Amino acid sequence: MKNLYIILVALFVFTSCQGQEKQSKKTDFSKLPAKNMANPDTATFAAGCFWCTEAQFKELKGVQQVVSGYTGGWVANPSYAQVCTGNTGHAEATNIIFDPNVISYDKLLEAFFVAHDPTQLNRQGNDVGTQYRSAIFVHSKEQLDKVQFYIAALNKEKVYNEPIVTEVMPAVVFYPAESYHQDYYRLNGKEPYCQLVIKPKLEKFKRIFSKVLKEGE
Repeated sequence: MKNLYIILVALFVFTSCQGQEKQSKKTDFSKLPAKNMANPDTATFAAGCFWCTEAQFKELKGVQQVVSGYTGGWVANPSYAQVCTGNTGHAEATNIIFDPNVISYDKLLEAFFVAHDPTQLNRQGNDVGTQYRSAIFVHSKEQLDKVQFYIAALNKEKVYNEPIVTEVMPAVVFYPAESYHQDYYRLNGKEPYCQLVIKPKLEKFKRIFSKVLKEGE
């Protein structure tokens, strides 16, 4: 991948004010609201293990809350054990509650594409299965337009060596994960997975987004 982070930042700065490009898909987005007027707003991302994603997005100024959970599948009220089988259709995901007056959805998308490898199909590193797929669950037509535009732009510029495989779907029911999954890195930072996997990713993420971290971070 060619100097990914510099290209990503430049691309998002350049395109954030550009028109949005449409992408034909079989998924039905017709019921999405024209624009989510909520303040705060919600972004829902799946980017592999939700422990990693939660730890990264909690650092960003304007992000008020990050909830780890499950979405995109067909099993109601799934447990972690069920989701881990890969038979529920759910992905490990995070609901990111943010203030759009402080941080834009564009910036969150930029962070999403930095936080993980969107070209890996149904896996992130050693975490393998559909529950670890890359996915964006959009809450409004405005979010959909931005997501489709940026994916098309990133592929066109060949920012990654392989095409982006991120699934794009309308937001559906989000099931918060069990309490022990919430704020996992802060509470379990000395565990081997946290030290070997989450910590290096988080440190790199914080270096890239140093200008938009919460005070004291």
